[in-house]
Amino acid sequence: MPPKKSPQAVVEPVVIPQPKKGAKIRLGAHTSISGGVAESIPRAVAVGFTAAQIFVKNNKQWFAPDLDPADIKLFRDRQEAADLVVFGHNSYLVNPGSPKDDVFDTSVKSLAAELLRADSLGLPFLVMHPGSHGGAGEEAGLQRVVEGLDLVLKATPKVQTKLALENTAGQGSCLGQKFEHLAYLLNHVSQPERFGVCLDTAHLLEAGYDIRDEKHYTATFAEFERVIGKQWLLGFHLNDSKTPLGSRVDRHEHLGAGHVGLETFRFVLQDKRWRDIPKVLETPKSEDMREDVDNLKKICPFIN
Repeated sequence: MPPKKSPQAVVEPVVIPQPKKGAKIRLGAHTSISGGVAESIPRAVAVGFTAAQIFVKNNKQWFAPDLDPADIKLFRDRQEAADLVVFGHNSYLVNPGSPKDDVFDTSVKSLAAELLRADSLGLPFLVMHPGSHGGAGEEAGLQRVVEGLDLVLKATPKVQTKLALENTAGQGSCLGQKFEHLAYLLNHVSQPERFGVCLDTAHLLEAGYDIRDEKHYTATFAEFERVIGKQWLLGFHLNDSKTPLGSRVDRHEHLGAGHVGLETFRFVLQDKRWRDIPKVLETPKSEDMREDVDNLKKICPFIN
């Protein structure tokens, strides 16, 4: 099957500074898989990304047809040639914390299918939101999530792709807005070695973790290390927030245009603990991704 035509850059690509020695800085944004998963690679490369996040299927559907082996090979070949780190994000429909048996069962099956899909593409991890307790309460919700995650593990015994639990803003009955929630899940699943954490800067602020100045940033991540541990961190979502500290309302904004502020992204990029960890934007964008490039150009000067 001939390769599909690769998109051409329509904006001046970002140039991400790289150290003369040490690991490559992995920075980019969520990237569309329109036209097939393999099309995400040239799309990301054309605008200068060194990392990208993708959905492994349509995120508005529970299930999707199996990937064509030719598409899998094309994705892997292009990714290797581009030296691009790509990780996945699962569907927002999935809720392993649901007290409703039909939603719970479908969520488990859908998440297992997405994990297998991500593994076939060779993705290092698949980001997921812990879910919502639906009014059952945090304790019951977390126990339900553990039950669901263990069923996913049982259905995917040979998978190498990890599940990265993402912190949330805490809207409604969502779980994951507290470091303690993520720690509970890591401490209670049957195979913790198959998990990690992805931190979203907007969600941190919206959940009440102040990261806007050096003093509070340092305190927040000291708490993260105490409650969870830096060894669990697999990725970052670099997002600003339309809503203020402790709002518990999840609304992403362009970097420097929201309540998080540009200074926070300087702290993250200059923090040696996170230097090797891939970081991607999930900010509003148009099809040509010029907003992603503009946002990255704002923070690339912070890299040293």
